[in-house]
Amino acid sequence: MTLTETAYAKINLALHVRAREASGYHAIETFFAFAEDGDRLTLSDAPGLVIEGEFAAGLQADGDNLVTRAAVAFAEAFGTEARGFRLEKALPIAAGIGGGSADAAAALRLLARAEGVTEDDPRLMTIAAGLGADVPACLLSRTCRGTGRGDELASVEPGRLAGMALLLVNPRLPLATGPVFQGWDGQDRGALAEGDPLDVALDARNDLEPPARALRPEIDAVLATLRAQAGVVLARMSGSGATCFALFGNDAARDTAAAAMPAGWWQMATRVRG
Repeated sequence: MTLTETAYAKINLALHVRAREASGYHAIETFFAFAEDGDRLTLSDAPGLVIEGEFAAGLQADGDNLVTRAAVAFAEAFGTEARGFRLEKALPIAAGIGGGSADAAAALRLLARAEGVTEDDPRLMTIAAGLGADVPACLLSRTCRGTGRGDELASVEPGRLAGMALLLVNPRLPLATGPVFQGWDGQDRGALAEGDPLDVALDARNDLEPPARALRPEIDAVLATLRAQAGVVLARMSGSGATCFALFGNDAARDTAAAAMPAGWWQMATRVRG
């Protein structure tokens, strides 16, 4: 039987940067949510990693690839043989929507299924935390609140967010996380509120949006275009960019908005995972 797993696209409904640590990392508060769609990972009998799909050219299958690192860490933790994968790369790279973190998390979930490891085995989260700050949230791939570096997680009920129509848009421009965080102005603008995720998001912000827009002014056009669409509930940049998202009250409004996007932009019409 062929085993496959979706690497669900991540969105940051809100992202508040609270402090720059002496180590150079940042203390943040964020609400993670996940799309129903993303990259696709298939377990293979052949060793190694084969990468296919629209954005395959931007990745290397060996070396520091997070899927390979996840597989090696899983084999070491559980005493299993290393397994191979085929990755269908549908999400843009360096785009603020999980990318490699989501792929690594999908690899862990896929290996756990193949080896009969329960999804709540704490060793999976330990491996995820060692791979990157976003990997623990991507391992859950459910609405959750993140603090610390984004890896201290608390699951929350999605409320009205569940199943909400979602449009992801990227101007096909990569944007590295490090320079965006470095561009943060150091001003703590306050904590993320408590409550229903959608209500909190509507009253919140993404503190990385200004430095990202300074590095990639094209984000201005993406946000302006999304916010001009009929039926949009919230439009914001995700993570460190350059992907932006828009939530809509229904699929029809989302699909009409998707048709209005410029032809050169990447987009994915989907829904929020419940």
